[in-house]
Amino acid sequence: MEKQLLAEGFRFVAGVDEVGCGALAGPVMAGAAILPLDSRLGALRDSKLLSPAAREDLYPLIMKRAVAWAVGSASVEEIAALNIRGASLLAMRRAVEGLRVPPDFVLVDAWKIPGIPHPQRGVVRGDRTVKSIAAASILAKVTRDRLMVRAADAHPAYGFDIHKGYATAAHRAAIAAHGPCPLHRLSYRTFGAV
Repeated sequence: MEKQLLAEGFRFVAGVDEVGCGALAGPVMAGAAILPLDSRLGALRDSKLLSPAAREDLYPLIMKRAVAWAVGSASVEEIAALNIRGASLLAMRRAVEGLRVPPDFVLVDAWKIPGIPHPQRGVVRGDRTVKSIAAASILAKVTRDRLMVRAADAHPAYGFDIHKGYATAAHRAAIAAHGPCPLHRLSYRTFGAV
């Protein structure tokens, strides 16, 4: 898809993806990446299909080889105010706005991002079929995972370093035992919100 857009005259094509929508704690994050056609990142694929070690290996390579890259986030408070979809779109917009090279075209995993001036296309399962979207998913996932590992130091009772805020049995048991912490998304039904 990037090759086709480049052939149509678009010079900088950005891929965008988000991570963390299904978590019970922590921000939602989005990555944006503009890759050259010769990026030589053959192992790129959706971050969910890669091991943590493979993602960590690819992360610095993407940053080094990308024409531009950025990560944006939306906080737990923004998730509560906007809902998870609105917060995800905000994080994606922030990622696009953070690119040091403005894109000519934006390819987004499954969505379209309101409020950006660039032409764009939502690509269903784009994280599995478009290299720049896969790169964006890795940037967002590794950044978010590292943040949640650091959060475990401040909130050791919850095991954020293990499950990264997702709804595992151990995480649910920790919430039941200790109640929620400031990183938990209290607007989610898990915490009694309607």
